[in-house]
Amino acid sequence: MKQLRMKVSFLLSVFLFSTFVVGFVNPNQAYGQAALDIEAESAILVDANSGKVLYAKDADVTLPPASMTKMMTEYLVLEAIENGTISWDTTTQISDYAYKISANIAFSGVGLRQNKDYTVRELYDAMAIYSDNATTIALAELIAGSEGEFVKLMNKKAEELNLQDYSFVNSTGLSNSDLGDDYPEGTDPEADNLLSPRATARLAYSLINDFPESLEISSTREKEFEDQMMQNWNWMLPDMPGYLAAFGYEGVDGLKTGYTNLAGYCFAGTAERNGQRLISVVMRTDSRESRFQETKKLFDYGFGLFDQVELYPEGYQIEDQKTLPVSKGKVEEVSIATNESVTSLIQPGDQEFYTVSYEFDEELLDKEGKVVAPIEKGQKVGTMKITYEGVDNYGYLYDDVNNALSVDLVTTEAVEKASWFSLFFSSIGNFFSDIFTSIADTIKGWF
Repeated sequence: MKQLRMKVSFLLSVFLFSTFVVGFVNPNQAYGQAALDIEAESAILVDANSGKVLYAKDADVTLPPASMTKMMTEYLVLEAIENGTISWDTTTQISDYAYKISANIAFSGVGLRQNKDYTVRELYDAMAIYSDNATTIALAELIAGSEGEFVKLMNKKAEELNLQDYSFVNSTGLSNSDLGDDYPEGTDPEADNLLSPRATARLAYSLINDFPESLEISSTREKEFEDQMMQNWNWMLPDMPGYLAAFGYEGVDGLKTGYTNLAGYCFAGTAERNGQRLISVVMRTDSRESRFQETKKLFDYGFGLFDQVELYPEGYQIEDQKTLPVSKGKVEEVSIATNESVTSLIQPGDQEFYTVSYEFDEELLDKEGKVVAPIEKGQKVGTMKITYEGVDNYGYLYDDVNNALSVDLVTTEAVEKASWFSLFFSSIGNFFSDIFTSIADTIKGWF
């Protein structure tokens, strides 16, 4: 019996040790996709630098995004400021429609007043920090004249940004049925805005890349509005007061919460640590708290398991494709290489699963596949595609990269066009060479 206990104890020790070693050597097994159980109807996690999707759960299913819709309104307001159509100091008054929404306690706004001038900055802050619906409508009316016209701009911009899975019917994210007779003209009175997690992530990606100043406002914990203090609904911001501090997450600086009865609790978040930025979206979670708890799981997974790695340095060349043949030049070939380095978030050990290939610009090549001189140094001649062929391949945020990273392929030197004299004798040589080849082929055919 004593010997049996010793054998069992030994085998158990071996098992525990091997489990520890496997978990240590292969983090995927210790904290992999199987361990990432996101309690949301759909979700996505994206590397904001490369656009690589690190995790996805039903990421292309459209659902009501609630107030995450306001990110599109934010984008259009910031674009109008950039274009000079309006400025932060532009003022506007509150329409009857916006006032009615603000006075409705069900929508819990900041309590706007009529016959008072509000600046764009005041209205934007209330929209982005406090998720105020009436200030959102006021901004939409300022830019487009009416919310109905603004909705047209929203859908047009969504097409330009290649959101794909979207439908905007109002500026706020409320259900049109909640707006009664004030639903935007040209839309269905019973309709809801619709976005997929992927489309929401694309919108967030565009917002923070095209207008990084949006993060300065979305990261504001609280701000005074007239005689009251607005507190940000994003509880994941670090150093939130009291009970909310428990949800704080290092590096979080945006972006937008949302809730309606139909949408449930949702959140588009972003965080940056050591130059590494992630974008997350969770849709239709069960509570205010759970949308942040599930986002924390995603961020822990992204920051904990993935490392920012330089896959290929600037000036990289495929070993047997370092040059392109040249036509009509003083030299017969030109050196080519990538014009910048390629970095991406990858899991430890995954670098070996990346492959590269060249795609040349056919318009620059003649029928023989040669690039025609003159050629400038740094001239783009194509792209180098980097493809991941490992497990858990969720591709990239945008379909137009065909699930691959890409980098420009350029010439590393200039090539002058040959003189007419050289070209003339070259053409004569080619002429007789073609004749000789034709005669040789004919003779071979006799035998």
